[in-house]
Amino acid sequence: MKYYCIGIKGTGMSALAQMLYDLGNEVVGYDDVKYYKFTEEGLKKRNITIYTDSTHELDPDMIVTYSKAFSLDHKEIQRVKGKGLKIIDYNELIGEVSKQFKTISVCGTHGKTTTSSLIKHVLYPTKGCNYFIGDGEGYANKNNSLFVLESCEYQKNFLSYYPTYAVLTNIELEHVECFDGLEDEIKTFETFVNKAEFIVACGDDENVRKIKTNKEIVYYGFDPSNDLYATNVELNDTGSQFDVYMNNAFYGHFEVPLFGRHMVLNTLACIAICHKEGITKDTIHDLLQTFVNAKRRFKEYTYGDIVIVDDYAHHPTELRVTLESARQKYPEKEVVGVFLPNTYSRTQALLDDFAEVLSKADKAYVMDISCDREKPEDYGNIRSDDLIKKIPGCEKISIETVDKLLKHKNAVICFMSCANIYLIINAFKKLLGENNEK
Repeated sequence: MKYYCIGIKGTGMSALAQMLYDLGNEVVGYDDVKYYKFTEEGLKKRNITIYTDSTHELDPDMIVTYSKAFSLDHKEIQRVKGKGLKIIDYNELIGEVSKQFKTISVCGTHGKTTTSSLIKHVLYPTKGCNYFIGDGEGYANKNNSLFVLESCEYQKNFLSYYPTYAVLTNIELEHVECFDGLEDEIKTFETFVNKAEFIVACGDDENVRKIKTNKEIVYYGFDPSNDLYATNVELNDTGSQFDVYMNNAFYGHFEVPLFGRHMVLNTLACIAICHKEGITKDTIHDLLQTFVNAKRRFKEYTYGDIVIVDDYAHHPTELRVTLESARQKYPEKEVVGVFLPNTYSRTQALLDDFAEVLSKADKAYVMDISCDREKPEDYGNIRSDDLIKKIPGCEKISIETVDKLLKHKNAVICFMSCANIYLIINAFKKLLGENNEK
């Protein structure tokens, strides 16, 4: 088969393109973005061609799929429609792939990427697994039976997937432009996890506990009422360690090079799935100690006494755990938050929550809201200034004014967004001097 992936530099589309290629298909792609993005790494390894204009020929046998970040009136989508090419929705195509394997779908408002990466990290070298992860990583081998699939609830896309196992990390109000409130979101997650044969879910989350199911389910968390729980948790500047109990019996002691209590929860989900798949406790323990987090998940760069953290955080809960993780790992440093809000709908709906979390940083900076698919006038003309004025001492920042950050010494500066915040990170790196990077 021949596939044409529009928006191929997006994290999900990049991962899908890589999987399609690995499964023996011809793959090419299009993207508006001409500069290099971290999601291109796997595409370049496979020599997948990426077009950035509309002058190339389109094979009439191509099957087209496109990123949901692209509007239907985009010129390239209109071009393929005009030529009568077959178009398959991105989520439907992922669903077709998921049918072919024993799929482990990781869903939830937060923690999907790290939890998927943890599960992949243990299963890949032990049993072999395919994977689709939201940091732009995709891989497939027809001979593997397992498929680790990060399953996003945006526009209810994951309802097109066919999970054998479902992992549910948490549920909070998110993607307010897609759901009719929190109850609609809970019901959507309920519908999805009930498609699976076996469910692993965070029992500490009150919204998760509202899920109704008659499927086999394992709850995990910190509370001893869960089937799998962590206790004696120690968080320090090298990571996290804790004891795990399974069905009220001691299972083992684990150490992971990850920061924050939320990472302990993500690790528990991984342990539950890998135990279900027959991986021994000692193997899980040893592999978890070598885990390196996914791209753009607390990714660090050091320049003298300045630590730059690049994190995909874009929801108040995610910002909070990023800042808390920075304090855990660097207790003697000033913690600075630089936030690029994404979408007017999310900023408007969660404005006070964003303000509360960013106020906990020693200093906060906020950039202009980034959004290609929404208009500010549809959301009360919300602006980043509305957020800035709610945060004591907060300042607006941009690529042009990134030199404001030079006044911070012995600091960990957390750049947080799911949008193109790496552009301002690169500008700041240049100011610091890339030759000093460790």
